[in-house]
Amino acid sequence: MPVQPLPELIRFVRHHSPFYRDLYAGLPHRVEELTDLPVVPHEAFWRANTPRNNSLLTGPLDEAVVFKSGGTTGAPKFSVYTREEWREFTAAFGSGLVEAGLRPGHRVADLFYAGELYASFTFILDSLHRAPVANVRLPIGGAAPLASTVQTLDEFDVEVVAGTTTTLCALADHLVREGRQLSGVQILFFGGEGLHEDQRPLLHKAFPQAQARSIGYAAVDSGLLGRAVPGADPRVHQAFTPHTVVEILDEQTGEPLVRNGAAGRVVVTDLRRRLMPIVRYPVGDRAEWTDVAAGHFRILGRAEEGVRIGAVSLYTQDVHDLVRAADVAGRVSGMQLVARRWDGRDGLVLRLAVDEDRPAGGLADLADAITKEVLAARPMYAAEAADGRIHPIAVEWVRHGGLVVNSRTGKLIRVLDERPHS
Repeated sequence: MPVQPLPELIRFVRHHSPFYRDLYAGLPHRVEELTDLPVVPHEAFWRANTPRNNSLLTGPLDEAVVFKSGGTTGAPKFSVYTREEWREFTAAFGSGLVEAGLRPGHRVADLFYAGELYASFTFILDSLHRAPVANVRLPIGGAAPLASTVQTLDEFDVEVVAGTTTTLCALADHLVREGRQLSGVQILFFGGEGLHEDQRPLLHKAFPQAQARSIGYAAVDSGLLGRAVPGADPRVHQAFTPHTVVEILDEQTGEPLVRNGAAGRVVVTDLRRRLMPIVRYPVGDRAEWTDVAAGHFRILGRAEEGVRIGAVSLYTQDVHDLVRAADVAGRVSGMQLVARRWDGRDGLVLRLAVDEDRPAGGLADLADAITKEVLAARPMYAAEAADGRIHPIAVEWVRHGGLVVNSRTGKLIRVLDERPHS
């Protein structure tokens, strides 16, 4: 499907999607510019996008592939693509793999997650299949035993290993403990989470000849975001023009930022998807422009819509709802999600405020109940923590004045990412 002119796309979604019809009810009949449209309200978007009684989709769900976009067991979130949309999505991302370093004949091991409606394994495999250069694809998956994975990498002289940073580090740790190296690996493609500087020495010990590079920037809900830009900083990506339009918006005013060095929240519009329209959708990340004219931007971490700890994504509103469910006495008066990194691993800290006049007793039991509620709803976090890939959830109690607010507006900051991003 060709890229749609924006006025045509808006006309289509207003006519066929009840959600967008209501969202744009007060707008003129014809809209010419993205900036004339509101940013999609994240929570309302997912309330509308449900398996039953869906009011977001522009047509019946009778030909599509369905993936899980995250969420908890009680509030799962799903994304759908038609056959043609998925083909174009993976073909465009596959072309970006060449810029990221894929070369003709490369033997590539796909170690991303598969099953349970997760998209990454299938997405990368299909992107490799549709890449414009020949390559050999080994669909191993991230759940395979490490010893078996190493054997396959060795037997097939694999040159490229693709997976989450957490998976690549677990593989490297296994190799180091076994006293082995895979010197034939040339590229470590990481995706789904950033690469921290403290992870590079471990990767180098196991893969001494390999360069760690971003595989690209995409998400199953928002679609194409950025192709990797070769260079020293793997956080820098280039927008997938003309497939999508990436905007970076001021976090207080919502105005588009169009100067180098300006940082804000990432919003994306997909000019090809029609079944599940993505129009000024907040991705959940922060970024800054490094070259506006070239469409280059640097990913800075998560925005207020959610947080990613290792390979685990958590939506802010989901965690808020779980805290309220566990806090039956209503003692918690405010909360923040704090992402930290120590001892080489990510961890989530729930910073919870209690009223000044409430007694401090029993908070340990409440913290335990809240943690159990979150882990029960997001079992992947518990599994990753049990495997030592991320830290267990921690709870930090503060008075309400201990919550961090924006220095200009005084508004509560819902997500604080305190991990190093340089």
